[in-house]
Amino acid sequence: MNHDDPLPSLSNQAYVQVMNLIASGGYGPHARLPSEDRMALAAGVSRPVLRQALERLRAEDRIYSRKGSGHYVSDVASQKPAVPFGALSSIADVRDFLRFRVNIEVESAALAAQANQESHVQIKMAHQRMSAAVASHRSGIEEDLAFHIAVARASGNRFYVLTMEALAEQMRFSVQLIRDLSGRPSAGRTTAVLDEHAAIEAAIAARDPQRARQAMEAHLLGGIDRLFGTVLTGV
Repeated sequence: MNHDDPLPSLSNQAYVQVMNLIASGGYGPHARLPSEDRMALAAGVSRPVLRQALERLRAEDRIYSRKGSGHYVSDVASQKPAVPFGALSSIADVRDFLRFRVNIEVESAALAAQANQESHVQIKMAHQRMSAAVASHRSGIEEDLAFHIAVARASGNRFYVLTMEALAEQMRFSVQLIRDLSGRPSAGRTTAVLDEHAAIEAAIAARDPQRARQAMEAHLLGGIDRLFGTVLTGV
């Protein structure tokens, strides 16, 4: 058995945690990050593993370090995505966007099913927050978005995370459009979405990649169906 095998996974876990910390908006350019002890504790890794992640972030010019002072966010980390996706300008545009999400998110969900328990907890909490928002008669759009980003983060692949975060505005727009144009009563539509999220969360918690793929695909195709009245083929 190779005892070095877990290290890349743990290092990636720490990398994603620090990236999420920066992306949360609480740390702008040149802001000082928490101490290594605090970041390691939050990521659930040792300081040596955290330092591997920090070294990678420095190599990507996302952070910089000052001896005896700590680690700071660089200008690069706060820049907008290199590829601006632009606003959704037509119904056909929305359709293409939703089909694109199917291709991205089904694999993200499958990877999330293979992630660590802490990632699964974050997905469960995101689902609970959306349920609470709906119960309080709030829109739940931000909580819906947060659920999908939590799945992307659990994938352990930063490109899924960056893509989902870059598409946040388009996701908000498409969700609202589905709600506005859907012929289904609001309560029934919301219940369906929550049930679909619950199925995704359960599949990921069960560490079943194929079931997670199917649950995410059913959810996204369900959104297409709620908007267009029929599930598109050839996705």
